[in-house]
Amino acid sequence: MFSVYPNSNLRKLRKGIALSLVACTFQLSSDLWSQTESGQDLVRSHAVQIISNEITIDGVLDEAVWKSTSTIGDLIQREPKTGQAPSERTEVYLLRDTDNLYIGIEAYDSEPDKMVGSNMTRDASTRSQDTLQIILDTFHDQRNAYYFATNPSGSLIDGLVYGNQNLNTDWNTIWDMRVKRTEQGWTMEVAIPFKSLNFPEGEDTWGFNVSRKVFRKIEEDQWSGGRLETNFLQVDAAGEISNMDGIEQGIGLDIRPFLATSFLHTEATGEEDFDFEPGLDVFYNITPSLKLTGTINTDFGETEVDARQINLTRFSIRFPEKRSFFLEDVGVFSFSSFGPESPPGVPDARANVFPFFSRRIGLVNGQEVPIDVGLKLTGKVGSADVGFLGVRTGDTDSVEGKNFMVGRFRQNFFERSYIGGIFTSGDPAAGEDSKTFGTDINLATSDFLGLRKNFIANAYVLKSDNEGIDSDDLSFGVSAHYPNQVWDGMLVFREIQDNFDPGLGFVQRSNVRMYRGGISFNPRITDFLDIERMQHDVYYTRFDSLETGELESSELYVSFLDWHFNSGDAIHSMFDYSGEKEVLIEPFEISPGVILQPGSYKMHRWKSNFSTASKRNLSGSITAEWGDFWSGKAENIRARLVYKIAPWFRIRTEVDQTFADLPEGKFTARIMSSAFSFSVSPRLTFSNLVQYDNRSRNLGWQSRMQWTPKPGNDLFISINQGWINQDTGSLRFTVADTKVAAKFQYTYRF
Repeated sequence: MFSVYPNSNLRKLRKGIALSLVACTFQLSSDLWSQTESGQDLVRSHAVQIISNEITIDGVLDEAVWKSTSTIGDLIQREPKTGQAPSERTEVYLLRDTDNLYIGIEAYDSEPDKMVGSNMTRDASTRSQDTLQIILDTFHDQRNAYYFATNPSGSLIDGLVYGNQNLNTDWNTIWDMRVKRTEQGWTMEVAIPFKSLNFPEGEDTWGFNVSRKVFRKIEEDQWSGGRLETNFLQVDAAGEISNMDGIEQGIGLDIRPFLATSFLHTEATGEEDFDFEPGLDVFYNITPSLKLTGTINTDFGETEVDARQINLTRFSIRFPEKRSFFLEDVGVFSFSSFGPESPPGVPDARANVFPFFSRRIGLVNGQEVPIDVGLKLTGKVGSADVGFLGVRTGDTDSVEGKNFMVGRFRQNFFERSYIGGIFTSGDPAAGEDSKTFGTDINLATSDFLGLRKNFIANAYVLKSDNEGIDSDDLSFGVSAHYPNQVWDGMLVFREIQDNFDPGLGFVQRSNVRMYRGGISFNPRITDFLDIERMQHDVYYTRFDSLETGELESSELYVSFLDWHFNSGDAIHSMFDYSGEKEVLIEPFEISPGVILQPGSYKMHRWKSNFSTASKRNLSGSITAEWGDFWSGKAENIRARLVYKIAPWFRIRTEVDQTFADLPEGKFTARIMSSAFSFSVSPRLTFSNLVQYDNRSRNLGWQSRMQWTPKPGNDLFISINQGWINQDTGSLRFTVADTKVAAKFQYTYRF
């Protein structure tokens, strides 16, 4: 049932492409993709046993069929002792019938009282807990996958892996899972319906991987991969499971009607509005690999509120998408202009270009616009990824109803590369219309020059088409990224012209040419001071004005010391240095009444951060920044304190304060928030978020309840209350708007 054999016997012998960034173009060389004997990986495989017995999902592997099948084989340590046997035994079993894939895992633990399962809420973070993680690469394309995970408390965690390493856990699907703590450790039992997955018809082999984290030991074990250079989300490091032909999806139709109601009291006018409307979501698999998603009279009452931010820069801030309709198959619409991402702790360039940003649909100036109907087609046709989105919004007092359309196509080649195109049409602003066209190419390998290292290079070109604009409406760029464990580096070039304005996209700054280069050195010296890993970074980013050809801003960031200890405690930064230069060509109001004049500003700033291990019931972190700030000085303090009674109760309090002393004026920017949740079970959670910022002087509270009596059926109730601080420096607040909303949805599967 279990075997190991060379990658070259399974996958096509790859041609090599050597990529270098010279004069902003890529030169291709055929020897990059040639695979040497020393560079071959071993692909683990397992044939899934087909059963006719009924499996009860209760977290106990007591059915006889579990004991009669073989395990998929031993896991191996990825860290801290790469390649060695795990310190704790893990046995993984796979079964299937025509309708479901069943996964049973026995996670033995020699000290079960020390297992960490501190949170049972839906989609809880896996960073500070013992976890079991699974990825299913149903198309076996080594690019995208479904993600399922849990902890010893039974949290339901699911998401989409796209772009080979990116994970979005805001996506949810229908599946069933239970865990059980035992005297020997804990067990996990899972049923994943094939109706919840897309896959190619008639294919026998899927990509598969499983990972176990033993948090108190800072240990991660994997079935396939298991190298520091390939983290668990790197889909091309997964193994293979076979015997997956002959599965069924029925007629492939899910119908999810819902009832949504809301009550809004507007304090300023005294008006009250009550709304009660039905709606419908429909999911239809045209083929097992191509899904059609429709929504009518869409309601997003279950969506969490955004985290508060105060923007002290000249450029826009992007908030993440949380609405379920737009999160379906989100990876299809990803584009090469998004990255590459900076290492943890290193500031982003803040110059990503998003030709399609779904929050531009259904939201105008922070106000919700009703979505009357939406249609999305996503999936695969042969070796190509396709995505189409069409939405019709309703009328409001400020904007009329509009049509929006997005099309995306990617032709995959080699193991991880593609060439693609994107098209968008529409602009949410009143009286405006816009179109955007673009193409991108992504070239990636995990066997760079035969060294078993990752290398990614990409390029893109985008053009916006807006009425009255016929020039300077392009954005283009190239990048090379070497994302590996000991050494991680990148080179990025990007130009964003003055009139480039994608109506359905998001651009942080324009009329600039960006150059960015950096390198990180991350040695593993485990015998020194009980350190788990180190990180040292040097990154330089420069923006030149396209109008003047001169420097507009630059930043040199140096991280001298970033140590993570085996205890889970960390010195994330010890006197990190940031040397910045900003050139203003027009006045900039950084805070109400504080206006910076045109000129050149040089700043030297420092940062330190300390955090305690999150496995403890009481944990926290503190970050301090100080030094030059535009024409004067500023200090920033960010502190977080977390207390939990695992796994039921958790409270997190955060404070972010900037104290600025400038010749133009003094000001304080302050954000305070507190989140507290109580979980009765993994399927019933009460959560609360209280936020205040002194820019808007608004105190907001959202209370949410989510109950899932059965997978696919959910009840959401939310209460939103605001208060306004009318007098600066006073603790007196007056009541603002009040909103209560409820939504119940029920899924019928055919």
